Amino acid sequence: MKAADLLREAAELVSGPRAEQHGDMHENFENIAELWNAFLRIRRDPTEPLTASQAALMFALAKIARTQLGEVNADDYCDGAAYPAIAGQLEVPDDG
Repeated sequence: MKAADLLREAAELVSGPRAEQHGDMHENFENIAELWNAFLRIRRDPTEPLTASQAALMFALAKIARTQLGEVNADDYCDGAAYPAIAGQLEVPDDG
């Protein structure tokens, strides 16, 4: 697929189905930013670069924020549950 085709598809999604699904874009990303800023403030060492597991937790926060706008979307709950599990797998050594 060509870049122009991808951009056209993305533009259609953002102004159509995704806008309906996720609600107001500005409010959605404000909510995500608020949760991310809180996480960045309270993490164990806010001066250190983000770890892979922390990035996964931030993805979960984005999904959690999305549950508060737009249509109910089962994907937000499924992904919202999966990202902390991924973070745990990245953070906790495998004993098996």
